[in-house]
Amino acid sequence: MKRKRAFRILVTFALLGFAIAWLYSRGRQGSESLGTHEPVTPVATLDDESAAEAVPGELVVDFRDDESRDQVAALGRQLGVTFRPASSLVDTDEIYTVDSGDTEGLLAALRANPDVEAADFQFVYGLPEDALAGEDEGLETNDLTPVDKGFPNDPKYKYQWHLAQIHSKETWKAAQGDGVIVAVIDTGVAKVPDLAQTEIVPGYNFVNNTADATDDHGHGTHVAGTIAQSTNNGVGVAGIAFHAKIMPIKVLSARGSGSVSGISEGIRWAADHGAKVINMSLGGPMASSVLAKAVKYAHDKGVTVVCAAGNDGKGKVSYPAAYPHAIAVAATQFDESTTFYSNWGKEIDIAAPGGNTRVDQNNDGMKDGVLQNTIVPGDIGRNDYLLFMGTSMASPHVAGVAALVIGSGVTDPDAVEKVLKDSARPPNGDKGKITTGKDNRYGAGILDAQAAVKKAQLDSGGWELGLALVGAGLMLFRLRRRGGGAVALGLGGVVALVMGSSGLFFLPQLGLPHLTMLTQGLPAWDLAFGAAHHGNPLLYSALIPVLATLLLYSKKGLRGALAGLAIGVGAHLAFHAFFRTSDVQLIPNALDAGWLMLNAAISFVTGYAILRK
Repeated sequence: MKRKRAFRILVTFALLGFAIAWLYSRGRQGSESLGTHEPVTPVATLDDESAAEAVPGELVVDFRDDESRDQVAALGRQLGVTFRPASSLVDTDEIYTVDSGDTEGLLAALRANPDVEAADFQFVYGLPEDALAGEDEGLETNDLTPVDKGFPNDPKYKYQWHLAQIHSKETWKAAQGDGVIVAVIDTGVAKVPDLAQTEIVPGYNFVNNTADATDDHGHGTHVAGTIAQSTNNGVGVAGIAFHAKIMPIKVLSARGSGSVSGISEGIRWAADHGAKVINMSLGGPMASSVLAKAVKYAHDKGVTVVCAAGNDGKGKVSYPAAYPHAIAVAATQFDESTTFYSNWGKEIDIAAPGGNTRVDQNNDGMKDGVLQNTIVPGDIGRNDYLLFMGTSMASPHVAGVAALVIGSGVTDPDAVEKVLKDSARPPNGDKGKITTGKDNRYGAGILDAQAAVKKAQLDSGGWELGLALVGAGLMLFRLRRRGGGAVALGLGGVVALVMGSSGLFFLPQLGLPHLTMLTQGLPAWDLAFGAAHHGNPLLYSALIPVLATLLLYSKKGLRGALAGLAIGVGAHLAFHAFFRTSDVQLIPNALDAGWLMLNAAISFVTGYAILRK
């Protein structure tokens, strides 16, 4: 009878988990069509506006990932065209380009072919207009006097009003983005002096088809600086997630432009090589189904995609920011109003500092641009601390805070976006303005790094520990009510329950951000090896508590600890099944909740069995 009861409990939890998974997947499908980001409608014919953005006579085609080169060549012969691999990496992502005198006819044929995932005109995207305005102002920032002897000691930090606007300094005691890889899909990244302590991992150059993704423009390095400039090194300025790693993906030339095919490959390459955040401070006015497919590919692989909304000063958000699965970022200036150049619209998700080099609202003697160390545009042999403005500068603020959130254990892209939006604040003097959680100029509000990290760390940890305590309490109450008695948890059991469920999750808020195995529940200890490793299915299962029980159950003095560990792990898994803050690797997304609930049930039943005398 006892075995039957345990089996019924397992089946109930498993069915509940699969029901949650089904409802979750339905909700995600619904959000794609009913959310603020409209589904991409592919361009069927080129009008004057779209023709100006397209490479004449060229299409870009994304074949199914299992399509061989021989199959692609055979289709080319059938259609009377030659497909060219977009890069030497085509075996990985199956993106090709093709020329035709009848691009619209060929496009229709390709879109109707079941072997083609997406096909579109070869559009050219680039840096948002005015992205470099005001850079010469930065050449005057030669003051090397430290702000103070405290943290950070970067002498030019006092000019970074934009970091103060998002409360970065207040955040750094709790999170610094440890090990999170952020891909900068841009003009490349140069190892300027104030990136000396920042780890730059291997990237790729899709402009020249080489592994050397060094910046030859300046824009990408400036963006990388906002995300992860070396900080508290006594040099220059600070960055938001300064313990994150930068992955340079060069898709824009020295002139600041690049093809849809190259950008799409860059997105896929970054997602396949461990990036957890992608920043794209680039864009164009025309939608591309190929690029939209690449953004979805990255999102489905667990990557948070952050994009600049565009600098046209119009009510139309640029692409890729307007795609589903991208976080569209508008720009604010010092007084927290959105800037004159920032695009707006229903697709805007959040606002962040983009700067305005036409004004000095804070009267610090410096124009109010975003200040970072980069190579000098037009004179790339030199580097300096330059002021840029644009939604290009706003986007990496969000990408940097996303890295802080991910480093805190919230890694699922939808969960990361939710944390960023739920913690965003209204602009100064407008406390009641954003009451519905959505505004066409601010989105959910202004980015708040401190609130986002606090929410990520305390909400998850509080729920995990609360579920564990409630679960243990209910089990003990049931056993004692039945008169059979129960094994006492004792101090060892309580410690094991806490470490299995949440760890000492409040410690980062007290200024101890690097103690992963003390501040996370046991399943999340893989964060100690970097966010790219988070969600290991061996840890996100009942394996450890079950094995520990099998090996140590004979030691009566350890039974309380074994029960606490099993219940704690069960609570951690149950929380993630319901709230989906992390993705379980190697398990299909639609089955994550079922997997987690089944293993939570096994863990709870194991704990209950141990508690019975």
